[in-house]
Amino acid sequence: MEKEFSIGGQIIAPGEHRIVHLVVAKLYDFTEVSLPVEVKRGKSPGPTLFISSTIHGDEINGIEIIRRLLTYKPLKKLCGTLITIPVVNIFGFNTLSRYLPDRRDLNRSFPGSSKGSMAAQLANLFTVEILDKCTHGIDLHTGAIHRTNLPQIRGFIGDRDTKNLAFQFGVPVIINANSRDGSLRAEAHKKNIPILLYEGGEALRHDEHVIRMGVNGIKAVMRAIGMLPSKPQPTRPETFISEKTVWVRAPSAGILTSGKPLGAHVEAKENLGFIRDPFGKHNVPVRANVGGIVIGKTQLPLVNKGDALFHIATFINTHKVKKTLDKLNSLEK
Repeated sequence: MEKEFSIGGQIIAPGEHRIVHLVVAKLYDFTEVSLPVEVKRGKSPGPTLFISSTIHGDEINGIEIIRRLLTYKPLKKLCGTLITIPVVNIFGFNTLSRYLPDRRDLNRSFPGSSKGSMAAQLANLFTVEILDKCTHGIDLHTGAIHRTNLPQIRGFIGDRDTKNLAFQFGVPVIINANSRDGSLRAEAHKKNIPILLYEGGEALRHDEHVIRMGVNGIKAVMRAIGMLPSKPQPTRPETFISEKTVWVRAPSAGILTSGKPLGAHVEAKENLGFIRDPFGKHNVPVRANVGGIVIGKTQLPLVNKGDALFHIATFINTHKVKKTLDKLNSLEK
């Protein structure tokens, strides 16, 4: 680890802790908008890890995960540098929107450009000031508006370091997902930076189960890479990798009555619910197109034909995955 670490033109020495405001842009009234970043540097050398949240402005679980992490007392013994960015898409966050004012998706705008759109400028700032200075990354997400996700890790499991970190995180479901062009994860992969994407819950809502799993997972990763002191850990749930996920879409328009919760085991062609009209004259079944585990679903009963309703992940041993999920749910109760 370098003796001097610079971010936003400020030099932070080992053992220092500081909040830095990275200037992003000015609003119409010339109010300056900045990106708040908290930097904690340990006195001993080690990795440089960033933890980011709310790249999509309405995905707020990650903010609470970071807040709780920063109150963790063993951070006083931190080795290396921890960079936390609770709200990356500050524009979307303040308007309860997934997107930026120009309607662009920030997570499709990396590495960005200092001369591009607002999304490109913010992506470029993040790339230059944060990503390029890190050895590891964890990006926190939820489902989109009116959708909820089972706690899961997404990553390029073909990369050995990423796979090891995914298993260390300790959630039962890992999705082996190729990076999407323009995403933060794709840019990190290009730079050979192992990065995990943690998904759980839904937009604009806190989910206590998802938050606790996120905090514990980050702590486990930090111990695994030598940033926190190791200590005996409780037995973690077994972890399973899914190589394929499929959305079940609405066969017709109407009002969805759903009978399958997150984590449910479903068989191919099994009935997942019904789409009905307001008078009860039509009952159209929604059937699974593959067998697996429900890892995501719509929260909005009003559907149009073709809407994504249930997200199903396939596994080699689906019954074993379901058994692990049931055990975790019983511990939560």
